[in-house]
Amino acid sequence: MDNFILSPQYRDILSLVKGFRNGVVYGTKIRFPHALVMTVLFRTGSPQQKITAILQATKAHARGLAFFVTGYKSLMLLQRYLSATGKNTDVHTFIAGFVSGYFVFGEKTSVNQQIILYLFSRIAMGLVNTAMKTTRFKAPPNSFALFAALCWGMVMVLFRRDKSVLQDSLRSSMTYLYEDSNHWTSLKTLLWHNK
Repeated sequence: MDNFILSPQYRDILSLVKGFRNGVVYGTKIRFPHALVMTVLFRTGSPQQKITAILQATKAHARGLAFFVTGYKSLMLLQRYLSATGKNTDVHTFIAGFVSGYFVFGEKTSVNQQIILYLFSRIAMGLVNTAMKTTRFKAPPNSFALFAALCWGMVMVLFRRDKSVLQDSLRSSMTYLYEDSNHWTSLKTLLWHNK
């Protein structure tokens, strides 16, 4: 069995198997604790409903990553095979990511939305870092503080003007923090319970 697994002849196919496996494992490791904590803290319903919600979110995250990795790696292999040079390019990488992202994460679900928003924020930071590396521009020493201030200033204006444009969980969190804190009927609802 080790001869088969370690044979260069089967490396590409086995990398798809390992990529699928790693997608399931990583998606489970990331989503299960997050879903557990968020469900315990914020979700209403019976224990059975809460367990079901945790398992569904975990399955969706793990499944999405597993299928994305498999689709991406499959398209990269196909493009490398069809390439005159036998090598992948940045265009191949973009096409594989684009197609796999469309089919795997294209449905607007809460899990997919969280994954895409996470990616978008990391891409924005990556583009800023790339620009910094390729230019002579030096960021001021307080650039992160300015970035944080800009983010908070913008989100507060959006929340105040039209909170419906914000993502559901962000809007819910901000409502809890900034609006629910304006209402209480007793010492109990002032300090212990929100409502």
